[in-house]
Amino acid sequence: MSFMTPPESKPLVWVDISKCKACDICVSLCPSGTLAMVQNMNSTQGKTIEVVEPDSCIGCRDCELHCPDFAIFVTERAPDIKFAKLTEESKARAIAIKNNKFNKVGA
Repeated sequence: MSFMTPPESKPLVWVDISKCKACDICVSLCPSGTLAMVQNMNSTQGKTIEVVEPDSCIGCRDCELHCPDFAIFVTERAPDIKFAKLTEESKARAIAIKNNKFNKVGA
């Protein structure tokens, strides 16, 4: 099994949008409002996933583990990697995204 390496900026979570089929599973599971769907006319369903708040990722990996298309990746835990804590603000953002039919809030 090979692992996909993160982009040069070394984010905590990243997406291969060429694989995303806009199923919304990852967004529905994200407790911190890190992910949302955005319009993308070049994708299968006319939208795709976006990491909208990368600094709020708590590293739970629910998105990565449940993605049926293997399109989302979360960095491995290491001593030098700092994931966020789940805050009331991030919980509220996650609820707002879910209430907005999984779409990016304010888009």
